[in-house]
Amino acid sequence: MSEQNIELSICIATYNRGDYIAQTLDSIISQLEAGVELVIVDGASDDDTRAQVSVFEAKCSRIRYFCEATNSGVDQDFDKAVAYAQGDYVWLIADDDLLVPHAVQTVLKEIRLGYDLVVVNAEVGNEDFTRVLNKSMFNITDDRVYTQQNRDEFFTDAMQGLTFIGATVLRRELWNARDRESYYGSLFIHVGVIFQSAPIAHNKIIAQPLIQIRYGNAMWTPRSFEIWMFKWPTLVWSFSDFNQAVKSSVLPLEPWRRPMKLFQFRSKDGYTYQQYKRHFSELPEYGFRLLALLISVFPVFLANIIALLYLSLRQSGNYTPIYDLVNNQPILPLRRWLRRVYKF
Repeated sequence: MSEQNIELSICIATYNRGDYIAQTLDSIISQLEAGVELVIVDGASDDDTRAQVSVFEAKCSRIRYFCEATNSGVDQDFDKAVAYAQGDYVWLIADDDLLVPHAVQTVLKEIRLGYDLVVVNAEVGNEDFTRVLNKSMFNITDDRVYTQQNRDEFFTDAMQGLTFIGATVLRRELWNARDRESYYGSLFIHVGVIFQSAPIAHNKIIAQPLIQIRYGNAMWTPRSFEIWMFKWPTLVWSFSDFNQAVKSSVLPLEPWRRPMKLFQFRSKDGYTYQQYKRHFSELPEYGFRLLALLISVFPVFLANIIALLYLSLRQSGNYTPIYDLVNNQPILPLRRWLRRVYKF
């Protein structure tokens, strides 16, 4: 297949996902019609990822697999995948999520309309997809189109959903023309590419979920406190083309200053005394420092139960926070009972 005939390159960066990548590839290869390729960059996996991919390579000539000599991190490996890609557009896909039937056809229809960026909605499932935790990553019910005139609206509508890289379908030439190296190590290179100055402005969000996310399986989950309290807000607030009010509508610059945020992470054992010492023990505000210390040593099992009761009473249809709490309840018999109660 010659380069000029490729409209869409589905790009996957993977590392040690032998247990999951076969299911991901199985959801994709039946949708690889003419003009669509699948590019996989393997960051030097030492499990059976290569063997799993080779089974699908034998079935499908539209797969191009590149196994790197060293692991460069997820951001750089996605950048490498785009560099290997030949399509006019690239769709960045996580290595453990699934495409729903006809997802590729839907994306092809949209990119043929000439958008620079198409943002794809997703449904969130538990680790084995036996339970839907959240029917929609984006809080919209209809497709939305954005231009330079309403770029602030796009920033607020899209940012939370773009924490998920599989939402991103972008012109390859735009990706290559923009700064990527500054975002290596951020875990959100695609967000940096989209919103750096000047932000990409001819965009569309597809309201229909085209991907099923395997929730709670991210390799960076053990670092979630650092990521969501520091890395992610720092990135969001770094974009100079948006004013403070717009960025504040997405999240505060220092979300960790909210005691309820600290308690939320404590309730799933994500905030510990060691993190208190690292981040807060030298702060000048005595009152906040004392509260942060008390939360860091509050019994996890009790914080977990309090948070579960609170969220159960305020349930809004998104079960991902409850799923986190149930799976992080430290008392094993209680965890098993909660899984039965919530059908997880």
